[in-house]
Amino acid sequence: MHSTPTSFRGLLLAAGKGTRFNPAGTGNKLLTPLPGSDQVIAVVAARAMLQVLPVLAVVGAADSELGRRLAEAGCEVIGCDDADAGMSASLMCGIRQARDAEGWIIALADMPYVQAATHRGLLAALKDGVQIAVPTYQGKRGNPVAFGHSHLDGLLSLSGDRGARTLLQEFPVDEIPCNDPGIHRDIDTRADLDAG
Repeated sequence: MHSTPTSFRGLLLAAGKGTRFNPAGTGNKLLTPLPGSDQVIAVVAARAMLQVLPVLAVVGAADSELGRRLAEAGCEVIGCDDADAGMSASLMCGIRQARDAEGWIIALADMPYVQAATHRGLLAALKDGVQIAVPTYQGKRGNPVAFGHSHLDGLLSLSGDRGARTLLQEFPVDEIPCNDPGIHRDIDTRADLDAG
């Protein structure tokens, strides 16, 4: 017997290694302070979502410090044992944990410049019954991405490091215009961070 979906959840994917940011493999880029802020990258990203809906943060199973910081910020935190298998593994880990939600806004923890208003627009689309929504800025799609509950099975059968991109190619997508250049700004390298 399936339970009835009852709410919407934010999923913050924070289990990546960040090897382009730190090729030596030491430290975690998501724990790097954001210039002009007293908070680390992942917490800034989480706080924008937390203004709009409850957030489940998916971290690597060994990322106890990151998990602690995100929990202190107000997230529910889950460790993903197979995060090294790619973004899809982290995403599926989060979806399994929050499978009873009516829908999900899936955000990346290395995108701290996304505005709360963007999450609000995606949530409004989900509440209106939209099943896939993406924000656009100056006509170009960005992140985060919202999925309704009808895509549960598809989200649970992803593979590799492409996340849910295949679903965006196979199903209708509602584009939600926003005035938010942050939907295109991720922090992959130190140069991205220094660009402020």
